[in-house]
Amino acid sequence: MKVSQKKVDDLNLTVNISIEKPDYEEARKKKLNEFRRSADIKGFRKGMAPMSLIEKLHGGQALAESINAIVSDQLNKFIESKKLKVLGEPLPSEKDDKNDWDNPDKFTFSFDIALAPEVNVTVSADDKIPYYTVTTSAKALADYKKGLLKQFGQLESGKKAGAEDFIIADLTAGDQKLESSYIALRTMEDDVKAKFVGLKKGDELDVEIAKAFPNEADRAAMFKVKKDELPTLAPVWHLVVKDVKTFVDAPMTQATFDQIFGEGVVKDEKDFDAKAKERLQGEYAQEGDYRFMIDAKEYFINKAALNLPDAFMKRWLLTANEGKFTMEQIEKEYDLFAKDFRWNMIRGKIMKDAKLKVTKEDVMKEAMKLAAYQFSMYGMQNVPQEHLTKFAEQMLSDSQQAERIVEKVEDDLVLDYIKKNATIENKKISLEKMRELTK
Repeated sequence: MKVSQKKVDDLNLTVNISIEKPDYEEARKKKLNEFRRSADIKGFRKGMAPMSLIEKLHGGQALAESINAIVSDQLNKFIESKKLKVLGEPLPSEKDDKNDWDNPDKFTFSFDIALAPEVNVTVSADDKIPYYTVTTSAKALADYKKGLLKQFGQLESGKKAGAEDFIIADLTAGDQKLESSYIALRTMEDDVKAKFVGLKKGDELDVEIAKAFPNEADRAAMFKVKKDELPTLAPVWHLVVKDVKTFVDAPMTQATFDQIFGEGVVKDEKDFDAKAKERLQGEYAQEGDYRFMIDAKEYFINKAALNLPDAFMKRWLLTANEGKFTMEQIEKEYDLFAKDFRWNMIRGKIMKDAKLKVTKEDVMKEAMKLAAYQFSMYGMQNVPQEHLTKFAEQMLSDSQQAERIVEKVEDDLVLDYIKKNATIENKKISLEKMRELTK
């Protein structure tokens, strides 16, 4: 048996493994005996079939499995003995396989291996990175306050339907009836919506349903039929308005204050404004942190200037994803992947040098923050701690979600380290310019 290597360049090498019959023959015979012991062939007692028959039935498989096991073992030993920092997994060489499996005697296998580039990056005061602070304008605060009241508002009966309102109506077409259907004007096309705006209780209207509700899935759900049953519906229906529902902002009452900020936290409009400003500035701080993350990553990716074995990495991505993506798709997304890959290597180097460690408490805290955010997306601002904990634990039980959360914690640790050790250039910026910059 012989293992040799050929350096292609600083990041790529080819490993050749030559194996002869004495190297694999014992393993092949052992594999054939395993097949024989488990063979249940008609005419022979189990495990007693002649070896010649086993050889005929399973010889090729025994040869392939024994050789593959030996080659895999030798490849792993070579990587360990040379202390190679491998990217991805070794891939069979793309050159033609000239091994003669019908006349087994000597085999040669070639593997392409990609090596991780050396990461030489430090964080010091010489590194200058901007940090943008969004200024809070009176208009932004007023809009934010209005948005909060709208978020916690509710539907109430109105006199006339507006462009963003709902109507509750009965629809009839011959003997077909649909009672108390909710119709959202906001989702209608403008030319159709114009016929509904201004309708009030008791008004009547003939409606071409395919034109008024062009989305087949929505139309089927509205009329409580399957999509393939839509052609059975009459094309024109008579609509009678039973009620108009308009969305009304939450009033400035103690109940609203408690619902938005928690019981007893806000007692009057002055407190409301102060808390709204505090929340808004908190959201702006998140915008600033997000922008800093982008700028810091970009800065250190450029500073480290890591080369990657791009051709190998593309092949590895294609192989590792087992047909989920085409090479064309990988080529299209590769630059983003490569940028993330470089940052992961840089992040790991900074964590190692700075002795930064991720704790279980850090991960749980981040999962709780994510859980609270997801609840807030549904307007649930003050979820009990035990519910957040249970939801966070469920997220962490999913390996993919847990991995993303750990990566976020690692990012936060490294970015916080950068903030403390690099030179941060503080800059004020309007929200519009910040979002334009981030875009």
